[in-house]
Amino acid sequence: MAVLTPSKIDAYALAPEKKLTLYMLMLGFAALLVGTLFGPLQAFNYAGINLYTFLKPLVQSYYQGLTIHGVLNAIVFTQLFGQAVMLYLPSRELGLRPNMTLAWVSWWMALVGLLITALPILANAASVLYTFYPPLQAHWAFYVGAAIFVLSSWVTVYLTLEMWMRWKRRNPGQITPLATYMAVTFWLMWWLCSLGLVVEVAVFLIPWSTGLIGGVDPLLMRTLFWFTGHPIVYFWLLPVYTLAYTTLPRLAGGKLISDPLARLVFLLFLLFSIPVGFHHQFSDPGIAPAWKFIHMVLTMMVAVPSLITAFTLAASLENAGRARGGQGWFGWIKALPWNNPTVLSFLLGLLAFIPGGAGGMVNASFTLNQGIHNTTWIPGHFHLQVATLVTMGAMGTAFWLIPHLTGKRLVGEGYAVASQWLWFLGMFIMTFALHWMGWLYQIPRRAFISGSPAAMEAYKQSGVWMALNAISGIILTIAIIFFFYVIFATALQSRHEPSQVMAEVPFTQVISGPQGSGLAALTERVWFWFGVAVVLVVLAYGPVLFQMLTHLNPVPGQRLW
Repeated sequence: MAVLTPSKIDAYALAPEKKLTLYMLMLGFAALLVGTLFGPLQAFNYAGINLYTFLKPLVQSYYQGLTIHGVLNAIVFTQLFGQAVMLYLPSRELGLRPNMTLAWVSWWMALVGLLITALPILANAASVLYTFYPPLQAHWAFYVGAAIFVLSSWVTVYLTLEMWMRWKRRNPGQITPLATYMAVTFWLMWWLCSLGLVVEVAVFLIPWSTGLIGGVDPLLMRTLFWFTGHPIVYFWLLPVYTLAYTTLPRLAGGKLISDPLARLVFLLFLLFSIPVGFHHQFSDPGIAPAWKFIHMVLTMMVAVPSLITAFTLAASLENAGRARGGQGWFGWIKALPWNNPTVLSFLLGLLAFIPGGAGGMVNASFTLNQGIHNTTWIPGHFHLQVATLVTMGAMGTAFWLIPHLTGKRLVGEGYAVASQWLWFLGMFIMTFALHWMGWLYQIPRRAFISGSPAAMEAYKQSGVWMALNAISGIILTIAIIFFFYVIFATALQSRHEPSQVMAEVPFTQVISGPQGSGLAALTERVWFWFGVAVVLVVLAYGPVLFQMLTHLNPVPGQRLW
């Protein structure tokens, strides 16, 4: 009879949630791979170079490629990463297992929804970009698949809340552990904000695209989209914030400075991240300026939790650097483990997030927004958000999470480090150029530059910035190759490492814990604060939506590609 050694232990035998998490994670990274391959094509387009001619008949147009890029990167990858880590982390922290049957239902819903959505996109029947504004009309399968995909996250919402309530019943009066608290507030925020997108698609767009109704109101559809569309930025961001708070300090060699402040951050996001969508509609008629002003103010409030995060994480990283021997005012920075690919990805992502957050204040300002609306400033801004801290945080997490889930050692650590430096450099060059071109030259976003003589003439004025986009496209392509080599080579290798099989999640210790903290006790009243969030949303959106619903201006669908 063979002896069962640690190296032969099935990594999923005692923890089946590991397998689910791995499948969810790898499906997300597969989507990211396809989506990011179209990213450099957008960069080359902003350099006036059309590479789409080489992709025909597989991809018919720039707008089809942009739809693939936006849908897979901004919606599919981010949701799957959130579903993977924001169920797995509380499960490991609480020592509880979610309902695995329902957990696998959520994965299959995500996969089926993704495939249904992909078919019309690949057939060039849904080249409406990830914002899918009516009156542009996609094939009905695009909307049906998107609805199934998003609803898969609702299953994860239930799984997380059920597991948390189970823990609360077993531990009455105790403060919820930090990662679990973050997951609970995150999923409550997402469920509330996703109602806009679900109502838009299920109530209006599916009946419209199947011919059951003759038209939809574009202004109402845009409003419902941005009801979800801006909070989705925090849906992208908060899983990475969770990992930055709960694992980064330990991986860097230190401790988290304040547990209560971390809880306050997530509570503030729950309260203020949803009633802010009108700042995307400053140029839309039909919405009174007073309502736009209210949403502008609430958008500015969202900067507060990110500023708290900047302080808390900087202090925690300083603690880590000094624990590693760093001296003087800045010696702790040099002492941080920059050669650790996970720590590196977060450090570079956080650095890039600083100018990205500052640019967000420009977008949220009613006056300043007029100067950059629908210019390349906008993709420059959100790439500084989702394509740096969010994506790099996910990449960095994969460097320890995939070995943890599979029991396999990370392959090509040098390539992992190089991928993060190259990704940071490429994104910094690209976003700097896009900001500059949008602010000074008013270069339009979502524009097929090499196909428009007028746009090309405007582009020639921006000279060097066009060249920088081409350079960034080359650098990012190399970064993509390095990163995906590392994670797929790691996941597909046959060798298991006993230390990896038995490893636990590297949850950090804290210096100031929740015990005896009035702030932690206040934030623990999750259902009360969720009720406050609902009231804020009703007050900020209710009157405007009521007016729109009672004064509909439906229009038929159009296909312009």
